[in-house]
Amino acid sequence: MGGISGDPDAGGRRPGHRPDGTSLAPAATVGNSGWGSPLPAPARRLAGVPPPSSVNATLSAVEQVLDEHSANLVAFRRQLHAHPELSGQEYATTEAVLTQLSALGLRPVRLRCGTGLVCDIGAGDPVVALRADIDALAMPDGKEVSYRSLVNGVAHACGHDVHTTVLLGVAMALLRVLTGSAVTGTVRLIFEPSEESVPGGAVDVVAEGWLDGVAAIFGLHCDPKLDVGLVAVRPGAITSAADLVQIRLKGPGGHTARPHLTVDLLGAMGRILTEVPVRLEARRPGSLRLVFGSAHAGDAGNVIPAEGLVRGTLRTPDRDAWALAPGLVEEAVADALEGTGATWEIEHHRGVPPVVNDPAATDVVAACARQALGKHAVAVAEHSWGGDSFSWYTEKVPGSYFRLGVHATAPAGPRLDLHASTFDVDEAAIGHGVKVLAATAVAMLDQLTTTTESAD
Repeated sequence: MGGISGDPDAGGRRPGHRPDGTSLAPAATVGNSGWGSPLPAPARRLAGVPPPSSVNATLSAVEQVLDEHSANLVAFRRQLHAHPELSGQEYATTEAVLTQLSALGLRPVRLRCGTGLVCDIGAGDPVVALRADIDALAMPDGKEVSYRSLVNGVAHACGHDVHTTVLLGVAMALLRVLTGSAVTGTVRLIFEPSEESVPGGAVDVVAEGWLDGVAAIFGLHCDPKLDVGLVAVRPGAITSAADLVQIRLKGPGGHTARPHLTVDLLGAMGRILTEVPVRLEARRPGSLRLVFGSAHAGDAGNVIPAEGLVRGTLRTPDRDAWALAPGLVEEAVADALEGTGATWEIEHHRGVPPVVNDPAATDVVAACARQALGKHAVAVAEHSWGGDSFSWYTEKVPGSYFRLGVHATAPAGPRLDLHASTFDVDEAAIGHGVKVLAATAVAMLDQLTTTTESAD
């Protein structure tokens, strides 16, 4: 999470592609013409609230699991933290999770892409899915702790080691809850690889059919701005769509002594950098944000370059605006460059859509969190301009993505952001995440079963 952090030009396995190499989320390339195909309609919506009886039984089982296995879960998290793996390279992480789940008597299935896995607990319908991402970031670990990363230039600075450990703890708890209980249905655990790449490992999960028949999906993300013991929820868009935009400008080039005889390419680039974001904001006020992070043209002070390149990210919480974004960018660029003489082409690489939380699913999370952590434990999450591949799931089925407080309060440390080299968590958050996710899964199964029986 936290935006487009992968490199679409990086080598190795390409997340989001079928075995024959065709893309599941192709880039839309536009120049002075139109762009790709329309986007699919958003997922259907849920209705209802969780019955509290199932939550109480689940929380009792979770407490027993945490009493017995908290130390083991912390040790497992630290093992992952010390041995982080980049997107598409999570082989040891996948094996570690697979070993743990198999030891519980479960039958996890490795994804066909080679990393990541899926594991079902229970049987039959309805099916509720829970997701954790497993990859790390290409950055150094700046902490001085015993579990500091042993891999040079790779670190779990986004909390995916915590997410993975929470889902392992949920597996332990659900084995007790769903075995021989009155709760029927299946909980599908998804350990997603390559979340930090574009478009994310979720497209591989969807392509393999693991969301087929799923009625609802839930996930969490560490939030270092939120105190441990709290969770934050938000109905509607909680993250933003995030695309990569590259604009290439061309002109004949020339001498800086005679700019009137050629195309002032740097002047044209300046218009792109300053005017295009403003024009986009005017077209969709408050919902479309283009920020450039790279601009390059020329190497000599007395030469007007013949080519320039700017790169940035386009973000929006508005799914409709995301659908229109490539065309809006094209219009804004054309308007900004009018009269400059420069030619141009745009490469618009689709990243991820916004995560749009189903309101009823979010109510289930909030109710379970209050019951698990206390009536004052639920806050309202701020909308994030970052992106997350969990959005590919909520495009298909109703779901809710919430934030897990991980900031230590005793002693209180600095409130670091995600992707900071010294990022760490209060490990008590692991147990809190297990409680809320396990309770949410069972409550959702109970609600779905009750709804089905009432309909019959």
